[in-house]
Amino acid sequence: MTARFLVLQHVDVEHPGIFRQFMATDGIRWDTVELDVGEPLPALDGYQALIVMGGPMDTWEEDLHPWLKAEKAMIREAVRTRGLPYLGVCLGHQLLAAALDGEVSKAAVAEVGVMPVALNAAGRASPFFTGVEAEFDALQWHGAEVRRPPPDATVLAHSPACAVQSMVVGQRAFSFQFHVEVEPNTVDDWVAIAAYRESLTRVLGADGADGFRRRANACMPRFNALARLIYDNWRRVAFSA
Repeated sequence: MTARFLVLQHVDVEHPGIFRQFMATDGIRWDTVELDVGEPLPALDGYQALIVMGGPMDTWEEDLHPWLKAEKAMIREAVRTRGLPYLGVCLGHQLLAAALDGEVSKAAVAEVGVMPVALNAAGRASPFFTGVEAEFDALQWHGAEVRRPPPDATVLAHSPACAVQSMVVGQRAFSFQFHVEVEPNTVDDWVAIAAYRESLTRVLGADGADGFRRRANACMPRFNALARLIYDNWRRVAFSA
């Protein structure tokens, strides 16, 4: 039977990126639900994994985005009730924490740019990071962070400004704050989003997009190789647990 994944998006340009190539190569089919335009959440029956991408909204903004409440409930069902493999990126990482009794809040320092991430001892030993260097550069673009992970989570990575850059809950739910799914058009696509553009300007200055784009493109081969490692590790570990 062909595997089918459910992908939750929160803005059209923040999609699975290069993960789409990997899924297609692996013969995986996926359905995308874009919550910010009102697409309804389906039942989880028939899906073998849940992937939750990033977005410019915050986990606590249920008054502005009422669908966040239902999305968190789906994440709880997927992870706690069904034990489905879960992959969360940026907002998807924060939503995993918020849905499972952790805490997400504004970051003391927003991270925007190509910045270092370091694995802690648990991360270096984790099969989700097999083959990944203990320190690596990743694309960051967030102003909120996981302040307190779920009680049963294990933190795997940190950065100088963010204590929870990656975590695992149980054996199948894996998430990270940074971005590895990026492609050559990612910075241009995201800078067109007002909230992202404002955060970039605030952190990097009015001309910061040009330097960010150049650095990201120079690092793209490494980003793509890291994405392949992380995706393959997640599939191998989460689907064998």
